[in-house]
Amino acid sequence: MRTLSFLRRAAALASLCWLAACAAPFDPDASITADVPTRAAVQGVPLIEQASFYCGPASLAMVMQWAGRDVTQDEIAALSFTAGAGGTYTADMIGSARRMGQIAVELRTLDQLLGEVAAGHPVIVFQNLGVGIAPVWHYGVVTGYDLQTDTVSLNSGQQAQMVLPFGIFDRSWERGDRWALVILPPDQLPATVPEADVLSAAAGLERVGQLDAAETAYKTGAARWPENWLWQFGLGNTRYAMGDLRGARRALRRARNLAPDIPEIRANLAHVEREIAG
Repeated sequence: MRTLSFLRRAAALASLCWLAACAAPFDPDASITADVPTRAAVQGVPLIEQASFYCGPASLAMVMQWAGRDVTQDEIAALSFTAGAGGTYTADMIGSARRMGQIAVELRTLDQLLGEVAAGHPVIVFQNLGVGIAPVWHYGVVTGYDLQTDTVSLNSGQQAQMVLPFGIFDRSWERGDRWALVILPPDQLPATVPEADVLSAAAGLERVGQLDAAETAYKTGAARWPENWLWQFGLGNTRYAMGDLRGARRALRRARNLAPDIPEIRANLAHVEREIAG
């Protein structure tokens, strides 16, 4: 396994050299439309040398340890790694993060990726470091960028941080369909993601039974978007599932005040009030 891991790393290095030779110069003015700082770096993201084929679990462990969660790549692999595929599917990256009580939201653009890093959030990216018909799929964690030096910094499953020219990084990320993931504790929210995506991530915590985390996420979202009744509605339903009837009633009453014509709010509130009345 150590020999195979070495060969994979050597192949990835060779692929990066090929990408360097073929990549067009990166033009930040053409590629970046958001108003982001010229440079940014996320401090305190640990470097974890991945076990063989564990680039996904290792990336998740780096981000979760940065957020204060005491977890190892082996523990995450037990939730996310698919032995038959020799890796971790992107859906399982999201699912395992949520099963560990974290907000997990996909990003779609370079603007979002840089905006999250500028906000102090590391971002997991999915790259194809291979060539032609020989893809080398890999997860890494973007921890910084510098537009003046044309570089991106990644924790990439090795013992030392990887620094790539923007053009090489962008091409390898594009070959991975520009998939990226920001993972945060439920009392923190992404800086660049639409409200609907954050709400979906909070509901995802509720679906996997992480009710304490879901309650925190709904309260955090309600503080940022106080006019949207869905946050209070989700909070009320989560508290009901936790057995907190009075807390559920408070949240559902706030939801009703925001949206008095929504029948689902009225129905759930009536149900809770009947249970409280006994």
